[in-house]
Amino acid sequence: MYRRITLLSSLALTATSSFAAVTEQQVVEHYADLAHAVYEDSLITAKVLETKINALVESPSEQTLAEAKQAWLDSRVPYQQSEVFRFGNPVVDDWEGQLNAWPLDEGLIDYVDANYQSELGNEGAVANIIANEQVQVGADTIDTQRITPELIASLNELGGSEANVASGYHAIEFLLWGQDLNGNSSGAGARQYTDYVVGDACTNNHCDRRGEYLQATAKLLVSDLAWMEQQWADGASNNYRSELLADSSTTGLRKMMFGMGSLSLGELAGERMKVALEANSTEDEHDCFSDNTHNSHYYNEQGIYNVYTGMYLRADGSLLTGPSIHELVSQVSKEEAKEIQGQFDQTRTQVRQLVYSAEKNNTHFDQLIASNNAEGNQLVEDSISALVAQTAAIEKAAGVIGITSLNPDTADHEF
Repeated sequence: MYRRITLLSSLALTATSSFAAVTEQQVVEHYADLAHAVYEDSLITAKVLETKINALVESPSEQTLAEAKQAWLDSRVPYQQSEVFRFGNPVVDDWEGQLNAWPLDEGLIDYVDANYQSELGNEGAVANIIANEQVQVGADTIDTQRITPELIASLNELGGSEANVASGYHAIEFLLWGQDLNGNSSGAGARQYTDYVVGDACTNNHCDRRGEYLQATAKLLVSDLAWMEQQWADGASNNYRSELLADSSTTGLRKMMFGMGSLSLGELAGERMKVALEANSTEDEHDCFSDNTHNSHYYNEQGIYNVYTGMYLRADGSLLTGPSIHELVSQVSKEEAKEIQGQFDQTRTQVRQLVYSAEKNNTHFDQLIASNNAEGNQLVEDSISALVAQTAAIEKAAGVIGITSLNPDTADHEF
């Protein structure tokens, strides 16, 4: 992790170098290239995750569980960098809930602790699909005997509750780690590999169905990512990329900058940090089962940085570069470009402190937001403030290149 962050940090120097003149259209085209590369990497790493999950189910052991967990962590790196494409691009926003919805009432999927606190009024909160071949939610009876990707997809928002999340990264995370019952204390979920051992050694019952559910969810994740990767692929005449590039470059730039600002402000600063901090709620942290929230936040920020600088460090270690918004700003005003780039660098450095807190000090995001942790609260507050300042820099950059009234989404938060 440190090596990757160090390498990413060095890219900031590249971003401030002088470039030959670029056009708005070239910048939008490279944005599509970035999106395709990120989704391609998300697909590649999800396929590895599926392979490791199949190995776990076929031969449960401490090692196969650990390898599946690591594959999940690896898969989050490119996917979290993809979220900057969600805002401004309806094709992504309409699709992403099946992959990354949270927080979830995990009792919908599997067994939970007796003290489990679900969303008020959610009739599916403890349906436990794995334990039951038929579930009743309100007036509806659902046949869950055969666990398939199609069934799992159909169960999202069951009974009208957004907390009923049956698929995606966080469903897989829960099935690999189990509930994190440590509250604001140190420690992640501690699911045993024996939850997947079929036969007398099975723990917590229904190990065969638990394995079926995990495999079906992984298969659905791969299928969903394969579809989105094709939406950004070059050479197709009827995908989203062709639609984006057929529109005006000004519209493309607005989508780019609206996406950056909305992820920076309403989503990352607001929904993912401010909500959890103000409620001191571990249920509202993003990767709550694995205690990987610090990385998810950091790679969200990295995704914003990628779009501004036109750079993306791929999963295979290669660096994708191309025409960027930074270059467009620099062509108008080198002084303002330097100032804006400086704010991006400051914000990324600040959000990276969440990673250092977890990896160097073993103090994770769920501990930082505890009501009795003034120092940790301040670290999160400082990260929120840095993201707010970054959003102002995004709006300033937009103004420099002629994109007015950007109005990034605040998600109804006040900063």
